[in-house]
Amino acid sequence: MSPDELVYLGILAASVPVGFLFRYLSPPVKQGAALLLGLIISIATCGLHTLHSLCTVLGTWLIIKINWRSSPALSLGWTFLYLLFFRLVTWFGLPQPTPFANAIQLLLTLKMVSLANEIQSYHLEKKKEVSAFTKSPVVGGLSHEPSLYDIMSYSYCYVGIMTGPFFRYQTYADWLQQSNPLSLPGKEPCLQRLKMVPVYGALFIAVNSVFPLSYVRTDEFLEHNYFYRFFYMVAIFFVFRMRFYSAWCGAEAGCISAGLGCYPHGALSKPGGGPTVKYSPDPNTAVEYDFKTIQNIDCYNTDFCVKVRHGMRYWNMTVQWWLHNYIYPNTPFRAYALRAGWTMLISAYWHGLHAGYYLSFLTIPLCIAAESAMEASVRARLGPMGQNIFDWIHWFLKMRAYDYMCMGFVLLKASDTINYWSSIYFIIHIIAVVCIAVGQMMKGGKKRERRERGEGEKEDVVREKAE
Repeated sequence: MSPDELVYLGILAASVPVGFLFRYLSPPVKQGAALLLGLIISIATCGLHTLHSLCTVLGTWLIIKINWRSSPALSLGWTFLYLLFFRLVTWFGLPQPTPFANAIQLLLTLKMVSLANEIQSYHLEKKKEVSAFTKSPVVGGLSHEPSLYDIMSYSYCYVGIMTGPFFRYQTYADWLQQSNPLSLPGKEPCLQRLKMVPVYGALFIAVNSVFPLSYVRTDEFLEHNYFYRFFYMVAIFFVFRMRFYSAWCGAEAGCISAGLGCYPHGALSKPGGGPTVKYSPDPNTAVEYDFKTIQNIDCYNTDFCVKVRHGMRYWNMTVQWWLHNYIYPNTPFRAYALRAGWTMLISAYWHGLHAGYYLSFLTIPLCIAAESAMEASVRARLGPMGQNIFDWIHWFLKMRAYDYMCMGFVLLKASDTINYWSSIYFIIHIIAVVCIAVGQMMKGGKKRERRERGEGEKEDVVREKAE
């Protein structure tokens, strides 16, 4: 493991016991302590680069104060433009930010855009309440506009400051105002989330030592046979998954120990978004709680869901919620594949400027279009047994598609990514294009059959009338 990874591991490991201590604090003390601890982590790991995140927070606060109506769009523009400056600071003679500063900046970007949307919703609902003389039915809305101190506290809250998961301001406010944090579940769900982390970590270290990513960039790698080169991406994506499974499960455990994102099961919470319905528990029955709001990874479904589009749903779930609610609805296209492509483009930009991100993320809409074409033209015509076989083949291809796209994500450079993809003859791109073509041909054949059947029925009617 690299020194940076050891620092991440140390922060994750410390956040779990610290979280349990925060359950004993009153709301004001909890807010101040979480802010102080977050600032200590930020300054200790980022140094002067902490100023980048501070500028982002203050800029967003000013935008909200000046024009709350347009703050969602303006804050998105501001934070994404600052990301561009942040990544190109060396062009201006400034020092390169640390990886820790990058991690904080990424999560802060999500928080600031979400905050602007929440405050806009708050003001709009208040206006409706005044005009209609009724309380707003919106679930999870703010009760007041956050002050600058509140925004700073939310931005630098130590929970997930580097590793995520993303959570809304309302989730943070609910955490501060928990009436009896010590009575909420903690130890059992925390251990449940941590039990597989040693396994994921051990597999990450073991497989990474046998299949190092750096080997892909060597000339010797290209001398191996096709099947070895093809299998290598399977191993690389396995290492990639084990790394993030262990990190995100550990990050979730840090939230659970602090009680962040704990809501009644009946609130039907969504990862990232929180409760979706107003829930009033029966005083005569025990209330069940869950931590769905801060769930960032569903390891089983990531591996075993059938479709490419579903694979995105179970990976980095809180960020997927952010993209689905703040980016996807505002895309300038109507077709699902194009809207997904636009959303993936924004996601790639959020991750960084490396060409590998764009090559990988923009392959996803192609794969989605391919699976949609085959589902409509092939699977729909099959019986139960045929559909079962189709789904197994679909799952296999879905995993290979993510293996393939992962290479761009980790190799980063366009040249390295294209060199690897060309070494396996751009197999996933070719399969996707062939599936789309076959789907279109079968769709055309189906329309022709339907038209011929309709013409035949008309001829039968005419013949019957003539008789």
